[in-house]
Amino acid sequence: MIENRILVKKSSTQWCQHKKLNKKNMKNLIQQRKKFQSFPYHLVTPSPWPILISYSLLTTTIGAVMYMHGFTDGDNLLSLGLLLTISGMSFWFRDIIIEGTMLGDHTKEVVLGLIYGIILFIISEVFAFLSVFWAFFHSSLSPAIEIGGIWPPLGINPLNPFGIPLFNTFLLLSSGAAVTYAHHSLVGGKRSAAIEGTLITIILAVIFTALQGYEYYQAPFTLTDSVYGSSFFVTTGLHGLHVIVGTIFISFGFIRIIQYELTNLHHQGFVNGIWYWHFVDLVWVLLFILMYIWGGLGISQLELV
Repeated sequence: MIENRILVKKSSTQWCQHKKLNKKNMKNLIQQRKKFQSFPYHLVTPSPWPILISYSLLTTTIGAVMYMHGFTDGDNLLSLGLLLTISGMSFWFRDIIIEGTMLGDHTKEVVLGLIYGIILFIISEVFAFLSVFWAFFHSSLSPAIEIGGIWPPLGINPLNPFGIPLFNTFLLLSSGAAVTYAHHSLVGGKRSAAIEGTLITIILAVIFTALQGYEYYQAPFTLTDSVYGSSFFVTTGLHGLHVIVGTIFISFGFIRIIQYELTNLHHQGFVNGIWYWHFVDLVWVLLFILMYIWGGLGISQLELV
């Protein structure tokens, strides 16, 4: 017990020393910047990663379409596109981390711009999900005669919302609580607690994604089974993609906390990932209520009840 207390005290002392050193280095960088730059903004140098990721996403889209329509090598093209996208994101993140942590390019004004950027990005994601929910309501509120005039359509056996979907809801909400705990711990200078909370969030996110894949595998309907299958897989698949992206964001924050790159004063990138993750949580709650329960059990049946 005594040895453990000594180790904890030593770790806390090292953390405080590193925090003071990091704060001092940031002040020195800002002072040095004033000698050769009269404005507080970051002039970004030319980067190859935006155009690379653009073509990688195009490759991913073409590969996904080819794979869904049974074309030869569609799966290989899809895998190549995903690999290039992940690689490009990794290198781009690396450059941003160097600019913000090593070079001191992320001044208060630049950080404010990053905040505006993530807010606008989340707003654009809101409209992306609004489009798929719109398609779902357009088909479910007034079912066409071609699908039997009821929802779910004739011949469709929807998934039980109180099985895997309910458990996944618990996982995502728990992950949101864990990442919030990690954020407050980081702000309070509790590095170990921040690492633990972030690690729990990543584990819960991976379990959620695995269960979502298993649900797809054992689903009694497919993407081509009427408008119900299309709306279900497109909406949940779009959300699953956002979960994967959010997991990558949180994972980079986890690595940076371990490497002492994020402190209680310098962690806006981690905060942006947390905001994105809470957005993903909210979308899933709406998706679970509207698509799994309200739409999956049958709107006409719920009205009778």
